[in-house]
Amino acid sequence: MPQVLAILLALLLAGCNRQSENGPGNGDGSDITATAWITAPQQGILFEKQDDATEFVTAANSDPTIVVDTTVTYQEIDGFGNCLTGGSAILLKKMGHTERTALLRELFSPEGNGIGISYLRISIGASDLSDRVFTYCELPPGETDPLMEQFSIEPEKEDLIPVLKEILSINPSLKIMGSPWTAPLWMKTNNASVGGSLKRERFDAYALYFVRYIEAMEAEDIHVDAITVQNEPLHGGNNPSMVMTAADQAHFIGQSLGPAFREAGIDTKIIIYDHNADRTDYPLAVLADDEARQYIDGSAFHLYGGSIDALTAVHNAWPAKNLYFTEQWVGGPGDLAGDLKWHVENLIIGATRNWCRTVLEWNLASDPSYDPHTEGGCDRCLGTVTIDGNRVERNPAWYILAHASKFVRPGSVRVSSTIQGNLPNVAFMTPEGEKVLIVLNTSDVKKNFNVRFRGLTMPVSLHGGAVGTWIW
Repeated sequence: MPQVLAILLALLLAGCNRQSENGPGNGDGSDITATAWITAPQQGILFEKQDDATEFVTAANSDPTIVVDTTVTYQEIDGFGNCLTGGSAILLKKMGHTERTALLRELFSPEGNGIGISYLRISIGASDLSDRVFTYCELPPGETDPLMEQFSIEPEKEDLIPVLKEILSINPSLKIMGSPWTAPLWMKTNNASVGGSLKRERFDAYALYFVRYIEAMEAEDIHVDAITVQNEPLHGGNNPSMVMTAADQAHFIGQSLGPAFREAGIDTKIIIYDHNADRTDYPLAVLADDEARQYIDGSAFHLYGGSIDALTAVHNAWPAKNLYFTEQWVGGPGDLAGDLKWHVENLIIGATRNWCRTVLEWNLASDPSYDPHTEGGCDRCLGTVTIDGNRVERNPAWYILAHASKFVRPGSVRVSSTIQGNLPNVAFMTPEGEKVLIVLNTSDVKKNFNVRFRGLTMPVSLHGGAVGTWIW
């Protein structure tokens, strides 16, 4: 009996220790040290690892304190990344092999000097940052192809597919999302690349178009993890673009796309909306449709309008459905101090604190003239990198993403962290059990503050406008 009691007591103490390790309670003086990576534009510090590790200590002080509690968990993270536009792929493909390989390793590997981009969005057909408008079923005027007999992804085989394969050889676990800017023109009400809507009588044909796309990419050994039904369905002024109402999207998914995926045995996620946070009524309306909802994984958002905290209302209405942040541009020529502050606060911190599983910046690469783009497409979209032949310049989105993508690997889980005044922040626990805390100082002056974990305190500081990532 004494031996049994001793075993039970040991188990009880072990359980208490695990709770203490994760929670904010009393520390036991164990050594915990954190490494820090800092970007402070005003001081010329550009995503630099700090030389000295910072130690958690038992001593307390009166500075503001961010409490990290890994016993309170939220959503899993799929990844941080970019949109690999057709134009990005063209610029990358034109680089010398050695230079391109070095750049792709820097962007997609978390090792060494890599920033570990883990998620890419690509366009299904052309986006406005392709060098021309095209779809995968181009027909002469007056012709139709409801059985997709002339479907072909051949336009992608020169640049996009070879570049994607090279990226996947560096990061095989990379996830890919596909998004169409327009349906083939013969399916549209205006037979044009700009605006118009999908004809109701073409819903089944368009569903088959998605099936053929996913199958064709699989034949190239490229798995499309998710698709959004329509990029920016409320914006018909881009080239290309297509308007799709919430009612049409619900009907298309429930009656055509969902059944087509089920019949073809496709497990690619169907994600709705893919537009601004000021119209959460759109995804809520689609999710309210019983037929459509059974096929929907979640909703995607941009932030060219609205407030990022509006996304939590969508989560609260349908907590079983996921949220994704899928696009935000940086306007050329870029302003590192201003762009870093806005994007980290609203996207890296804001989107993840409002349940998003991804945070994706817009264009991966542009040239010094913000090309390639279609006629009427975005002519000021600054890439995460600027590519000029073999010369590469790192732009604001590189630093914005690096603070999360290198450390918050896929499968990480957001955990609780308290907000303190001018120090918005977000915390994660990685699959390996590391803790990652990203903090922004939104003020113009240096701030001293504490990070508290397991009842221990780590005193740190950030310059005004700076971002820090701490890992322990």
